Amino acid sequence: MAEPDHDVGGSAPPVFDAVFRARFAELVAWRRDVRRFLPKPVDRDTIGALLALAAQAPSVGNAQPWRFVMVDDPSRRAAVRSNFERCNAEALLDYAGERAQLYTRLKLEGLAEAPVHIAAFCDERADTGHGLGRRTMPETLHYSVVTAIHTFWLAARTAGLGVGWISILDPGELTAALEVPAHWRFIGYLCVGYPCEEHLDPELVRHGWQDRLAPDSTILER
Repeated sequence: MAEPDHDVGGSAPPVFDAVFRARFAELVAWRRDVRRFLPKPVDRDTIGALLALAAQAPSVGNAQPWRFVMVDDPSRRAAVRSNFERCNAEALLDYAGERAQLYTRLKLEGLAEAPVHIAAFCDERADTGHGLGRRTMPETLHYSVVTAIHTFWLAARTAGLGVGWISILDPGELTAALEVPAHWRFIGYLCVGYPCEEHLDPELVRHGWQDRLAPDSTILER
């Protein structure tokens, strides 16, 4: 790898060669929304290191509004499962016929199996960043947390871990169950652990729920 001939901030920036870019493409392709986990514990130091990487994600005005809650208490986990089960039953009512039957066959959570549960929140009163970039688009504070989640997701994959993002939850009920500040907005609930199976294709594609769109179908030119 050739060394750059300039220095930025006291250290030379890395050069990402073709081999690295190919491996990164593999990482992105193999990032899966995992629902099936092995009954194998995950070292807490590993999770801490992954969350430290997540904290390097971009954020509006460098606000860093992400707040990660490690959910270990069995009673709180039970409350999250009850929340999911009720919301999932309600979501099923949105479908009919074959689509409803398919919905009932999908595995949409790994709450019972995943050894690690992490709830991601956005601190809407975070004064870090001093409001920069939020005046016209305050929702970018929430988007910042999403970038941290995605960074964590990719980093977890490099450690051999799978992540499942559970969205079929009532945010207010979950916030109350975890007893976090009322001004923390719930963004996502993550189940983390070692996957018990590996697939290149997403589960929802494999089970016929929704195919991948062609990349060029989502790009417009003006």
